[in-house]
Amino acid sequence: METSLKVNLIAHTPEPEKVVAAAAKLCYSKSGATDIMDNLDKEKTDKFIDMLMSLGHESPIEHVSFTFAIEGVSRVLTHQLVRHRIASYSQQSQRYVKLEGFEYVIPPAVKNNKEARDIFEKSMEKDQEDYEKLAKILTNSHVNELVASGMDEKSALKAAEKMAIEDARYVLPNACETKIVVTMNARSLYNFFNKRCCNRAQWEIRELAELMLLEVKKVAPSLFKYAGPPCIKGECPEGKMSCGKALEMRKKYGNI
Repeated sequence: METSLKVNLIAHTPEPEKVVAAAAKLCYSKSGATDIMDNLDKEKTDKFIDMLMSLGHESPIEHVSFTFAIEGVSRVLTHQLVRHRIASYSQQSQRYVKLEGFEYVIPPAVKNNKEARDIFEKSMEKDQEDYEKLAKILTNSHVNELVASGMDEKSALKAAEKMAIEDARYVLPNACETKIVVTMNARSLYNFFNKRCCNRAQWEIRELAELMLLEVKKVAPSLFKYAGPPCIKGECPEGKMSCGKALEMRKKYGNI
């Protein structure tokens, strides 16, 4: 069954922009961070954050973090996502969760081509069928072995099912849907948006990055005012491999 991407910001540092402003101001103040925060109103905070981010002074923004619940993404995407190492990840396990009628992500180029989509969907159906066959065969085999070793049948069945899906999952495709919780501090998010909002990023993770950016801008618009691909602030670093759409990207991210 085809699935769709869902992104929710489920937690974040309270008053993230105020925390960043206080942390940055502390470096040059005799006052403590609590006193600095007490004297910061929204107007002062927004003005200071805008100045801070326009200068690219990023170390203070490590003090605030954002946690996302992400669903409807493929294993292709999460293999790319976890390369962003300064982050925390908790992903749905194919070892412990039996995927009965698994959902999957269809690339747009495949989805929009009837011949390609037919092949793709038949492949997904076959993978599901083979997964279930393998799980059943292996479960029966493990049950017999465990009972023969002295385990009672109920306990043997429970253990055998877990052992079976641990190996049956090897036939599942990269398109298989997964769920993941991701936490990043604001500096890591800036790096993530810089790399993954770019037109040259893979389509699925680019879509994820754009939705994550929309979410954080709802709670910290000044902090993430300059977030996005590098071309929105200067020259494209991709050289001859540039998409050539810097003006279009600046307009797009100016409206996000």
